Amino acid sequence: MAQLSDDCFAAGEAPMTVDEAVALIARRVCAVAGIETVPLAQADSRICAEECRAPGDLPPFDNAAVDGYAVRHAALAPGGETVLPLGGRLTAGASAEGVLAGDTAVRIFTGAPMPHDADTVFMQEDVRAGDDRVVLPHGLKLGANRRRAGEDVGCGDRVIPAGRRLRPQDLALAAAVGFDRLAVRRPLRVALFSTGDELTEPGATLRPGAIHDANRVMLGALLRRLGVAVSDLGILRDEPEVLARRLAAASADHDLILTSGGVSVGEEDHVKAAVEAVGRLAFWRLAIRPGRPVAMGQIGRTPFVGLPGNPVAAYVTLLFVVRPLIARLAGQSLVPLMPQPVRAAFSYRKKPGRREYLRVSLASGADGVVAAQKYPKDGSAALTSLTESDGLAELLDDAAGVSEGETIRFYPHALLW
Repeated sequence: MAQLSDDCFAAGEAPMTVDEAVALIARRVCAVAGIETVPLAQADSRICAEECRAPGDLPPFDNAAVDGYAVRHAALAPGGETVLPLGGRLTAGASAEGVLAGDTAVRIFTGAPMPHDADTVFMQEDVRAGDDRVVLPHGLKLGANRRRAGEDVGCGDRVIPAGRRLRPQDLALAAAVGFDRLAVRRPLRVALFSTGDELTEPGATLRPGAIHDANRVMLGALLRRLGVAVSDLGILRDEPEVLARRLAAASADHDLILTSGGVSVGEEDHVKAAVEAVGRLAFWRLAIRPGRPVAMGQIGRTPFVGLPGNPVAAYVTLLFVVRPLIARLAGQSLVPLMPQPVRAAFSYRKKPGRREYLRVSLASGADGVVAAQKYPKDGSAALTSLTESDGLAELLDDAAGVSEGETIRFYPHALLW
């Protein structure tokens, strides 16, 4: 269970920028997930809990990078072709113990250990080979086609930093230097609720005035892609006492509580009061569109986040605000997202002082430059603006808009989780 300090999210009354919110999380939130050791086959996408250093060199010995002939460079004629007798044969997996090149050429195969006195390998297609000798061309540099011991990783080098979300290539490197298990953070446990009397479970018959709950499905899928264990706790009705009781119960065995809907200041937005009844709330009004009403606080020592009810706003705020929070709680070193520069194929005006995310689709212009076109339905309830777009265009806080032809920052949807 999370163990955050009291008033971890305490902030001022003015709307916070996205950067201020993320910086506050970085300063005040620490990792809460425990550590376990798992086999490499189970470590993909987990958070590495401890720095890993190589117990030996990689590769562990000098070896041939190609199929060919290993020689001492000093044995080559300085001004033309060299004819050397064949002096042995080494295959991958064989031992080079007792094998010396001397003034001979040793037949060698990719990955085989180099003879102890050899330093250069001729590719087999570059030589003329007979039954007992080879003719080597002039001009090959000393050390050609030889992999040195420790060329990739030296003994003691860091191979995986603590906090990295492990990727297939990280697991390959861990295996190559000799690890068969890694210490990883256990997955965060996140309690997920939707709130509102208007919500009905997907698949159920809609009563008058009701809508199907899409947020919980979307947010649950996004959370799982971020590597957390999701407890889907259903729909919370607009009953303050029930809301408070369910939220308090969830805090006992989860690392984070996440809700959507009911966090504005309307008469029927009850989440704020429910949280304050069993915990404390630092009500964040983020300078962001879509997604201005975001509630953050604590129930006991478990962090709570209340996202907006409109699905696009919930999507944006989860990825740009909750994602950094999850990374901190999970012990992950979050690498900042790197937007792609694209050309705007539209003009748009915005209010300075807030960050905006527009749904856009990409197409190649007549000059071959990729351009972004704004999706025509830009309401924060329009789910098709997410399904029919390629990603989000980010307009920074101080911008007053964008003009057609300007370069803008683009985040593909697939980059965001």
